[in-house]
Amino acid sequence: MTGTFVQDTGAHRRRQWAHDYVPGARWSRCFDDAGTAFSRSGYEVTQAVVDDARGMTYHALVATTQTGDDYVKQRALPDRLVPLGKPLLVIFGEEDRRRRFSSAADYRAVPGAKVELLPGVGHSPVMEDPPRTASHTPRG
Repeated sequence: MTGTFVQDTGAHRRRQWAHDYVPGARWSRCFDDAGTAFSRSGYEVTQAVVDDARGMTYHALVATTQTGDDYVKQRALPDRLVPLGKPLLVIFGEEDRRRRFSSAADYRAVPGAKVELLPGVGHSPVMEDPPRTASHTPRG
């Protein structure tokens, strides 16, 4: 491994969802706002992504979220990355409505970490603006 790339991933255990998805809610409706819940204003998530999300069971989503929560609760992600001694690139969208872009600063604890905040981009820089996101990644 020559380096690590982190995109809009919280460094510490924090509330995972911008909206409360609770048992008993009509599951298929939970992703009706998928195009606007976390991304920049005006960005439309492709129907394929929405369909894939709707294809998940409620249990699968909750279990996946809980596993990620448990992982960073045990040890913060920057603390896990420090011992690797590899270059780290962190990209956050300033218009992310799921995570505060200010949490990207937590990754500065990793020596040599490069943190990029992309204006005009939300939670999914790779999907919302692939060329600009790619312009920040090293070419190998």
